[in-house]
Amino acid sequence: MTDADQAAKAQQEATKKHEEEARKKVAEERKAREAAGKEAATKGVEGSKPTPTQEENDLAAMGVHVVDKEPDGSDEQPSPSDQMAKSKDAKPAGGANYQTRQARPAS
Repeated sequence: MTDADQAAKAQQEATKKHEEEARKKVAEERKAREAAGKEAATKGVEGSKPTPTQEENDLAAMGVHVVDKEPDGSDEQPSPSDQMAKSKDAKPAGGANYQTRQARPAS
């Protein structure tokens, strides 16, 4: 064999080795991505239920008005009246250090 043939053969072997290593690395990264995706999909879901529940949906489909809903396991939400009271107590940001236009009487 000539030096050129040996160099070409060595180049082919190096290329094949590089390709095998790259395929292994891509497979490992894919497995890690899939594991992370499964973990993210189940994170925060344990102990919670959909709202409305399937039973509540079935009853509603049959014409039953469900007033008392089952808790879904999340934190309690403040009532709308509590939210409105809180927003009325809010102060403008920055203390309103600007001047607004004055209303002019109709001519």
